Amino acid sequence: MITTKDNFDLNKAQKVLDKDHYGLEKVKKRIIEYLAVLKLKNDMKAPILCLVGPPGVGKTSLGRSIAKALGRKYTRMALGGVRDEAEIRGHRKTYIGAMPGRIIQSLKKAGTANPVFILDEIDKMSADFKGDPSSALLEVLDPEQNTHFYDHYVEMEFDLSKVMFIATANSLSSIQPALLDRMEIIEVNGYTIEEKIEIAKKHLLPKQREMHGMASKNVSLKGKIIEKIIEDYTRESGVRGLEKKIGSVVRGIATRIVMEKDYNPSISEQDLLDILGAPIFDKDMYENNNVAGVVTGLAWTSVGGDILFIESSLSPGKGRLSLTGNLGDVMKESASIALAYLKAHAADFGIDYRVFDHWDIHIHVPAGSIPKDGPSAGITMLTALTSLFTQRKVKEKLAMTGEITLRGKVLPVGGIKEKILAAKRANIKDIILCKSNEKDILEIKEDYIKDMEFHYVTEMAQVIKLALLEEKVIGAINLAQDVENTKKEN
Repeated sequence: MITTKDNFDLNKAQKVLDKDHYGLEKVKKRIIEYLAVLKLKNDMKAPILCLVGPPGVGKTSLGRSIAKALGRKYTRMALGGVRDEAEIRGHRKTYIGAMPGRIIQSLKKAGTANPVFILDEIDKMSADFKGDPSSALLEVLDPEQNTHFYDHYVEMEFDLSKVMFIATANSLSSIQPALLDRMEIIEVNGYTIEEKIEIAKKHLLPKQREMHGMASKNVSLKGKIIEKIIEDYTRESGVRGLEKKIGSVVRGIATRIVMEKDYNPSISEQDLLDILGAPIFDKDMYENNNVAGVVTGLAWTSVGGDILFIESSLSPGKGRLSLTGNLGDVMKESASIALAYLKAHAADFGIDYRVFDHWDIHIHVPAGSIPKDGPSAGITMLTALTSLFTQRKVKEKLAMTGEITLRGKVLPVGGIKEKILAAKRANIKDIILCKSNEKDILEIKEDYIKDMEFHYVTEMAQVIKLALLEEKVIGAINLAQDVENTKKEN
């Protein structure tokens, strides 16, 4: 079979990648490294890359850019819903309707022995009585084995080592561990608002204008208008929804042109309201309060970062803990751990231990219709309870994220980039994080976080010291005195 010659002009390859995709620095760096080694060695086993990230961030389209940068042919195989081993290895010729597996078919379609081969949605495969396709992929994706890939229909060994396989997935949790071990994982995180604006200007708007037969003079979107579309009409990590909304705007203008109505090519906020309707989403804004027991936390969702408020209140009772807000098991455990730690260290925070037996605690996380889970709210829960029992207010424009242990240790959590960007959108200036998460902050561009201050902690005592004001809330209730009064009455 024919083998195409690779393009070893690294500067040209870098330009191709930068032109087609904004951001994604880690992925681009890895491709350039691959090219550099291939140029020096002239023969190497192709790496098996796995791009993992939320929908719409450009994982699949990145494969096309890589093929263009390398000067190779491009082929793609969708693995979503594949549940038959024969799809990969082919059918034996004894079966009616036998044919080669899709690996060999795709290579035949590409016409070369060394294409860039996209294995799309590798996490969406399933198994049935006909075999496990993910196990069949082990031979395909193992650089030590794929030099002798055997297709049941062809009945000959075929060398796949020259093929550059790139797998894509939304989540790693459903991929077989043995298969995962054979791939190099590259995380493709969501885009910041600044990155989305640039992507819209350079890629999405020109693409939509071309699709709808319009020239650049017919419609233009300023940065502020694109930002309004992002914040008010989309809530996602990628840009697929943004592209649809820009398409709607372009169609709205196309309708006005055809109906010969007067319009301004430079879209205004009012035009946006007329075409797209009322905003779908409210911008996450920090809500200042003068009440003890309310803390701002940071959360990771499948569509990016978000801020959440943890509210707590007290009522006379016998020390029961109530949790509301559609919380998952892990989040409920965080609340129980926080209360247990606070009871054990009550004296350290100036709390009379007797108050826990005379007051019921209620913790609520607003947006009750949205399921919430994960350990990230651990330090937020404990700060809310400490603020409640000491009646000390939380500092303004401060948010936090981190897991806690029963000993009061603060543990690192994931999704830091998305959480920090959500905090920035909400105009929050101070962030409390685990010391181990400092490395995640260093990966974020300085321009995005230049006005923010980060406090790194390892113990819960440090969190409380940083988060709570010294003075109590005006008109604060005296919990210990109320306990004494109750005893006297009885």
